[in-house]
Parts: sequence; structure tokens; C-alpha cells
Amino acid sequence: MQELEFRNGDKMPALGLGTWLSKPGEVYKAILEAIRIGYRHFDCAHIYANESEIGEAFQQAFKEGLVRREELWITSKLWCDAHQKEAVLPALQTTLKHLQLDYLDLYLIHWPVAYHKRNSPKDPIVFISLDEIPLQETWQAMIELKKEGLCKHIGVSNFSISKLQLLIDQFEVQPEMNQIELHPYLQQKEMLEFCNKQGIHLTAYSPLGSAAAEQKLEGSDIISLMKHPLIQKIAKQHQLSSAQVLIAWAIQRGTAVIPKSVHPQRLQQNFEASQTLLSNLSMGQIDQIDLHYRFIDGTFWTRDEGPYTLQNLWDE
Repeated sequence: MQELEFRNGDKMPALGLGTWLSKPGEVYKAILEAIRIGYRHFDCAHIYANESEIGEAFQQAFKEGLVRREELWITSKLWCDAHQKEAVLPALQTTLKHLQLDYLDLYLIHWPVAYHKRNSPKDPIVFISLDEIPLQETWQAMIELKKEGLCKHIGVSNFSISKLQLLIDQFEVQPEMNQIELHPYLQQKEMLEFCNKQGIHLTAYSPLGSAAAEQKLEGSDIISLMKHPLIQKIAKQHQLSSAQVLIAWAIQRGTAVIPKSVHPQRLQQNFEASQTLLSNLSMGQIDQIDLHYRFIDGTFWTRDEGPYTLQNLWDE
């Protein structure tokens, strides 16, 4: 298994299991099956609303002797309603309680977006601009969590180069990870180059596209990533599935990748992709299908007269 090495020598498996949209009753079984297959990297988040079930699966795995805690790499994320400095520690404590852990290996700011905590999911979202709660305030609180040993590494998610640069310029402790949407339709070569120079790792989410967002493709000239003729051609040449090609492509670029599945056969196939090497020709061909197309484009953060726009979210 290829690994990404951090400055202190810690190593994160390049392939992890994503848990977004994993349904109750399914994610428990998926975590245990993944551990049996050989997965050691698990990507979680408070907003996924399944961390308690994931925590039960971890405890069962420890009880059965399938794996030890120190053999796992577990990531979670700070949600947007806890960006105030006094809210960051309680948010992590909630995640640790749900996951039944003493520490995380990696904790990320989920989005560069803030809003007030709601009493109910049905309550309207009341946004807070980054002028009112600067990213620097949240990042300083993240640094304190690391100092306390509650998380070994800290980073961000969905951050642009300019937002990363803001933290790099103002803090000695810089982000160690940026988790972003990455796949052949959104290759983000400038981001990859920037992060390589800065010593920041990248994790690719939605590496197979996004089944939840592909309805947007209807009526457009863009076809499903898994059905792209080139991806299918390369899959046939290498005797792989389309998903395995996309996972291998991400790992070969030097990024981590967190495909989500709850199906044992696909979990096994995805794991096997981490040991696959595509040819230089195939890698070069995939380079040519970049569309700078986001499945998760952030429009759910934009509201009339709100502080967030697609332009200031992505800084493009």
C-alpha cells in the first residue's frame, strides 16, 4: 500500500474508505468488512451523521482483534457551525465521543464557510461571513487541538490556493492536508503543484465522480466519468474496472483517495486498485480529459444577499 508521509514521519495509507452517504445499518458492516480486507484509513465527518455507528464498528474490530487502534488512520472534520474559537474543541470532543476514540489522526476544517448553529435541521441557515469569523480564528483553535494531543495532524478541506496561502503566511503551523474534489474531470494541476511545493498533502474526494450529483449531467455534453470511453478503454487494456482505473490514477499522482462503498465486492476491487500501476501512456491520455468540472460545486452555500458566492468560495 502506497503511503503519504507527514513531516513527523507518520504515514497515512493512500487509499481510504469514504463514509459520506453511507446509510445507517450499512456503514457498520462496511467498516468491519473493509478492515478484514486490509483498509486502514477511514474518512469520517460529523455532518455525515454516522460517526456513532462507525465508532461501534471500530470497537467491534478492536474487540475481535482484527486491528489495533494505532494501526488505523482516522480522519474527521469540523462542521461549519463550529468555526468560532470556543466551539472548535467541543465539536472535536463530540466526534471523539461518537467514534469512541481518544484522538484523531487527522482533523480538517470541512469548508471555508461558517454559519450559526441551528436548533433543528429544519431551521434556516444563517450564514456568518469570514470577516466576522476569520479562517485565522478557526485555524488557531485547530492548532490548540493538536497541541493538546486530541488530533495528531490538522488540515483543511475545500480550500483554494489563496486560502491556503493565507494560513501559510500567518501561522508557523500550516495545514498538512487539503481534501478536495479530484478526478480526471477536475484534475486541479495548479493546486497539486502548489501543495507539492508547500509540503501539503492532498486527498481526493468524489474520485469516481458523484452518483449523487450526476443528474446535473442530463442534457449536457458531459458523460458520466465511469462511462467515459477513454476510462473504459484503459480499464479493458489493464483488465480493470473503470473505478479501479480512477483510483489508481489518483494514487499515481501522489494523492490520497477515499472512494465510498458499502458493497464487499467493490470494497475488495477498490482495495486491489491501490496495488495497480497504470502505464505512462494511460496517465498521459487521462491528463487530456480535464474539464475543470465540479460535481460538488458549492452552490448550496450561495444565497441571495448571503456572504458566500461561487467566486469567493473557490477564488476563481
